[in-house]
Order: sequence, then C-alpha cells, then structure tokens
Amino acid sequence: MPGTNLTRDEAQRRARLLSVDAYEIDLDLSGAQEAGEGGTYRSVTTVRFDAAEAGAESFIDLVAPTVHEVVLNGASLDPGTVFRDSRIALPGLLAGRNELKVVADCAYTNTGEGLHRFVDPVDQQAYLYTQFEVPDARRVFASFEQPDLKATFTFTVKAPEGWTVISNSPAPEPRDNVWRFETTQRISTYITALIAGPYHSVHSTWEGEGRSVPLGIYCRPSLAEYLDADAIFEVTRQGFDWFEEKFDYAYPFAKYDQLFVPEFNAGAMENAGAVTIRDQYVFRSKVTDAAYEARAETILHELAHMWFGDLVTMEWWNDLWLNESFATYTSIACQAHAPGSRWPHAWTTFANSMKTWAYRQDQLPSTHPIMAEIRDLDDVLVNFDGITYAKGASVLKQLVAYVGMDEFFQGVQAYFKAHAFKNTRLSDLLGALEETSGRDLKTWSKAWLETAGINILRPELQLAEDGTIASFAVRQEAPALPAGAKGEPVLRPHRIAIGCYDLKDGKLVRTNRIELDVDGERTEVPFPENTPRPAVILLNDDDLSYAKVRLDEDSLRVVTEHLGDFTESLPRALSWASAWDMTRDGELPTREYLELVLSGITKESDIGVVQSLHRQVKLALDLYAAPAWRETGLAKWTEATLEQLRAAAPGSDHQLAWARAFAAAARTDAQLDLLQGLLDGTQEISGLAVDTELRWALVERLAATGRADEKTIEAELERDRTSAGQRHAAAARASRPTAEAKAEAWASVVESDKLPNAVQEAVIGGFVQTDQRELLAPYAQKYFAAVKDVWDSRSHEMAQQIAVGMYPSLQVSEATLEATDAWLASAEPSAALRRLVTESRSGVERALKAQRADGAAA
Repeated sequence: MPGTNLTRDEAQRRARLLSVDAYEIDLDLSGAQEAGEGGTYRSVTTVRFDAAEAGAESFIDLVAPTVHEVVLNGASLDPGTVFRDSRIALPGLLAGRNELKVVADCAYTNTGEGLHRFVDPVDQQAYLYTQFEVPDARRVFASFEQPDLKATFTFTVKAPEGWTVISNSPAPEPRDNVWRFETTQRISTYITALIAGPYHSVHSTWEGEGRSVPLGIYCRPSLAEYLDADAIFEVTRQGFDWFEEKFDYAYPFAKYDQLFVPEFNAGAMENAGAVTIRDQYVFRSKVTDAAYEARAETILHELAHMWFGDLVTMEWWNDLWLNESFATYTSIACQAHAPGSRWPHAWTTFANSMKTWAYRQDQLPSTHPIMAEIRDLDDVLVNFDGITYAKGASVLKQLVAYVGMDEFFQGVQAYFKAHAFKNTRLSDLLGALEETSGRDLKTWSKAWLETAGINILRPELQLAEDGTIASFAVRQEAPALPAGAKGEPVLRPHRIAIGCYDLKDGKLVRTNRIELDVDGERTEVPFPENTPRPAVILLNDDDLSYAKVRLDEDSLRVVTEHLGDFTESLPRALSWASAWDMTRDGELPTREYLELVLSGITKESDIGVVQSLHRQVKLALDLYAAPAWRETGLAKWTEATLEQLRAAAPGSDHQLAWARAFAAAARTDAQLDLLQGLLDGTQEISGLAVDTELRWALVERLAATGRADEKTIEAELERDRTSAGQRHAAAARASRPTAEAKAEAWASVVESDKLPNAVQEAVIGGFVQTDQRELLAPYAQKYFAAVKDVWDSRSHEMAQQIAVGMYPSLQVSEATLEATDAWLASAEPSAALRRLVTESRSGVERALKAQRADGAAA
C-alpha cells in the first residue's frame, strides 16, 4: 500500500494513553540548494508528553531513510531495534512526563508530500514547502500523527544564506542563517508548516476592532511580475471582516501568510497562519473572471479553516467532511453576501460546479454517507472526494435553510468559544445548533449524514378547468443505490423553495416563490387559490437542498425552448445542471443535449457556466455519444465554437473561453490551419491575445493531431523556459499520435518513478487523447498488469494519479468492464485501490448506457 497505515483503533488507544505537551524541532536545510535526487536533511525532534500508565508501550511515527539516535527519558534505544514500518516503538513509558529525542535523516520529496523540493528552471534556485495532510508531518519530524494529539511546536531551521523561512509563527530575524520561531499555540501536527527559499513577498495588514493582523503573500521571483497582490489582499480582508462578524471570535493566530508554491497537489492547504496555495493561481496569462472567482473561493475556504479545522479540530478523520464542508459553505456564503464582493452570484457557481461534482460522486459504487466510516489512513486518503467537499457543503446549505442563517451562526459562535484549541466530534456542533435553533437535529443528522445516495424530487400537478392550479405536491423518490454500494435508499427531510416563472417580453421572470419543508413520499404544496399555471415551476429554486430535480412536461418544454431566457443566473444553472444530469443518466441523448446547449449558451451571461458547458459538451461527445454519430456531433460542436469565437466581443472573457473551446476541439485541416496561423501570427482574431497559456493550448492540440512535431514543441519551450512551460511541453510530447510517443510517455509514468508530481500529471493528461482510442487500446491490458505494483511501490499521491489517470476510460466497451472485473477478482488490491478502479469502471458502464440511449435516438 502507498505510505504506512494507522488504524482508528490504534489512534484511539494511543490517545487514551498519551497527552502531548510540546515539540521542539530542529531542521538543517542548509544543503537544500545542492541536494539532488534522493537528498536528505538532518531532523532532530524533542517531544514531551505524558503517559497515563507506568510501563506502558506506545509508538511515534516517522518516515525517514535513516534514524541515528532515539533517546527516551535519558536512555538510548537501538534504532535498528525500535524503528520499523515507519514507527519508533516506545517501551517502558513513565507515568506522567516523558521526553523523547529522535535524530534522523529525512528525505526531500518531489511528490508534493512531506517536504517538497523544487528547482525553478528560471533562476536555478531551490524552493521548499511542506504538505502534511493527512499523515505526512512524519516525513519531516517524529510525530504522534493523529489530529487529536495537539501540542505546541517550536521550530528552529538552518537555511542557506539569503533564504526566507516561513512557519506558523511570525518569522524571526535569522542569526547566522538560523531561524528560531516562537512557540505555536496548541495545534495538530497536520497543520504545521515550513516554507523556505528565496521567495518574493508582499506585506500588508488587516485592521479590525483595534487589532492589526500582519498579512503576507509569497511566490517565486519568476512569478513576481504576475502577482496581483492587491486583489488577493482585497479578498482576504473581505474574508477577515465577514468571518470575524459571523464567527464572533477573533482570528486566532499571530499573522496570516499566503504562499503560492510550485507543484502543489491540491488547491491549497490550511496550515495555521501559513496557507500554501498552488501557484497556478498566479495567472501568467489572461484568464476569465471564473478563474478569479475560483481563486477567491480557495482563499476564503482556507481562511475559514483558521477557525473551523485549526482552532477547533476534528477528533478523527470521520469528521473530515465537516472540516471541508464548513469551509466550502462559508467561503461561498462570504462571496455571495460579504459587502463589496465581486461575486454575489457565487451560489450559481456552486450549483454549477460543486453540486454537479457531488451528484456524480454520489452515483458511483463507492458512494458513502457524508459521515464516512474511516477505519484507517487508507480510507481517509481516498475520501477527499465529492461527498466530503461538495455534498457535505450542499447539506450544510440545506441545514442553514432548515435552522435559519442567524441561528446557524449563533450556534457556530458558541461552538468556537466552547472548544477553542481542542478537538470535537460532530455531535458537539449539532448540540450547539440545537440550542440556538430549537430544532431536533438527531433525525436530520441520521437521514442526511449517515446514509448515502440522492433523492429525486418530482412535481405532481393538477389543473382546474380554467387553467389554475387545483393541486400541487412534491413527490420524493429514493432510487436504489448503485450496484456494490453499501446501505439502503432513504427518503429525507428537505427544505426547498418552489419558484414560479412566467414569460415576459421573452424573458423568464420569477413571479412567485414558496418555501417549505418536504418530507416523506408526498408533500402537499399550499398554492394560493386561483393561481394561474406558471410557464415554469422549478423545484428546489435557490438551490437550498441537495436533490435531483425533474420538471413537469410543460415546464420542460418551456425550459428547453427558453433555458437561456431566465433573467437570473441561478435558475439557469439549475436547469443546465438538470439537463447534464439527465445526459449522464442516459435520459437525455447526447445529440439532444448538444442541441439544447447550442440553442441556449449564446444567451448565457455567466462565464463560469459557459465554461462548464464547454467541458460538459466535449465530455458528452467524447464518451456519451453513439460512436457512429460521434464525429458528426464533434464537427457540429467545433463549427459552433469557431462561429462563437468570431462573434464574441473582442477582448472579452467569452472570446477567450470560446478560443479555448475551439482549440480543444479543432479537427479539420482548415481549423488546424487556423490554430497554426494564430500560433505563428499569420492569422489574427480581433481582440484575442495569443499569450503564453493560449499558445500552449494551440501547441498541445496541434501536437495531438500530428501537426506539431518535437521541433515545434521545443521552439515553444524555448519561448517559455519555466516550470509551467516544461509541464506543457511534457503534455504536448505525450499527446503526439504515434506509437513511439505513447510508449515513451507510458514508460516515464508507469515504469519509472523519477518524474515530479506535476510533470507526471501533465504527461498523463497528454497521453490520454480522445481522438486516439485505437492507439491507446493496447495499454488497457498493460494497465491491469501494472497498476497493483505501482500502487504498492509509490507514494499515495503519485499512485493515485496513475491509478485514476491511466485507467482505460476511453475504451468504452463490455471488454473493458470484463477486464476490470477479472482484475478485481484476482489481483487482491487494497481497499483504496479497489475503490478507485471500481469508480473508473463505473464511468465506462455509465458511458455505455448513454451511448446506447444516444444511438436509440438516431
């Protein structure tokens, strides 16, 4: 298995025995600039902790190539005897205070786990950062690696001359290149952090209630010219203002740094006072407003974690969902409601992106209750999914509607005050919310948090002879869970709004709204007497609940003809999401979905929705279209993208979005000639800036279609000798439609473990090209022959990239399902690997169903 496991039972036994007081950690990173592949650094950990029982035995976690010294309560222990399986045995503990010293050589990584080392090709300088969630602090220092053994941390770091070192505490003035940080408050191991290197920085403050919090933003010097620090500070200050008001608890740490770091696996990480963020969020080229909105949501998500997750921390990882869902919900709410926010439509984006992710995840065989059973670290590592983040946040939004927003935040305020710097369980938060709302949340919690699957809400409508509504009810269904999923379908209590829309001057305008609780199979809706039948009746208007929604026949007809005519973006997004869900379910043929998008997308003003529709149409055509019709559909779509590109306002976000959609789909000689012309400057489209990132999009498509060779790729790399350029070049090389290019890419990812995480990800992305099914077909068998060995020998992040990314998802056939089933039956994979492969298999099964539905519509 990747990494070394820890079970919940082991963690609970250790927590009953031990309470941890303080860590002192000395790291010698002075050789980091010269450290090559496999380089190490000296790590010295001194930890003081109490044991409840004399003579008891426990262990501390450490992942290190070499352990030189282990001293427990003054007695030296033989490292060769006590260090095994990434654990150091601690025998014969004293009742009361114990002290442990561990001296080890720990390894720099290139996987984005532990202490990641990156050399910038622009300045040839090394840049370091830590990433510890879930179990990777133990890669840097000996630690009791579980969230409920909080302690204080004192870091001392020796760094190369001229470097900056950032940690959870304010940065001290170094002496002889040694940085001695102040002791932190009591926090969990996974939110400690060290970032080191010749980083560029910009500083400011947040002022509030007579307090001043220092703010810092960091990035590599090679990105400094693109760093829009003022915009980032503006979002950050809005977050501070809104969260301090809503949480009624002062920001709990001494400063707040945001560090844009290279080759980061996630979007960001909530290290206390030292948030790390992927540096793709420092935009080198023009992006649409949707990218700025996504970055702002990430900034606010991590800021919310300073209270929920860092100040108050889950006891064990089964409440990971609550950590992430709370941060997601409050970050979107802040964008939607904070004074001066640039994105008051944030719930539209949430409905369009996060909830579609949740619905997709909840229909896989691996679906699970929001409050998942987390037996060990393997479980939690694969539970950073659409249930944990998106469904959880959707259900929290439902909970806020259920108890009331004011009551919700009053409960949160009481929760923070009662549990500051401690660990909690879900029941602690629900108890606080019951106090402030007067609602009994035990039944709600059982229905929503302890069961899996999605409900479907359908309207049941009867009209009087005069066309008014005689009766209206909401019928709730609980479809069977996917084959292989655990649990039983259940009906749930929903708080929903029902919106009534009528056509006025060609626009769909909301004329009435009814909010109510829906429970059981059928709920009567009290429409006022003599209410005329609206043109559209939309269940779950304002997106309060988490459910799949269907329209009645007349509403569906109107929406199909006028989807782009809703005056507000949220009902449009809900309708688009419903249409996409029906396409994935095989209820709406791909060719009809394409027609729906083409008829409505030109009226869609929300750029995030437009870009989502671009992705979804391309995915539907590539996977869900009947093979005999697929090329016809792709040709129609590509022609539409070019038409819209030429028609879009010069320099607009829509123009850029359509340019990228066209670049991703171009296929005819004339279309590819245009890409080449845009690249070499012989053709122009008014207002379209063919900048660095767009150039790479053109190169990668030309490479994938055989129009760009190694010389072209190398020439583009010469223009962009950056780490981003190296990733793009790797993707372009892997995308070439030759057997040699595919063999080279496969070997570099599967047969070798030398690629850094970000480059491996790029190669996988280039390798999998939807126009190259026949070329990729032989790799299906190779995947099943190799994936278990890869999983057993690589770190979790690297193994998961390969297990998911290299699965033969483009080979949509019964043969792929059979090969997967045979492998699952014989390979005896770990539970985590079994889950990932089963999810990928489900994607092929869903695509087969959709293809058949599309073929039947021909």
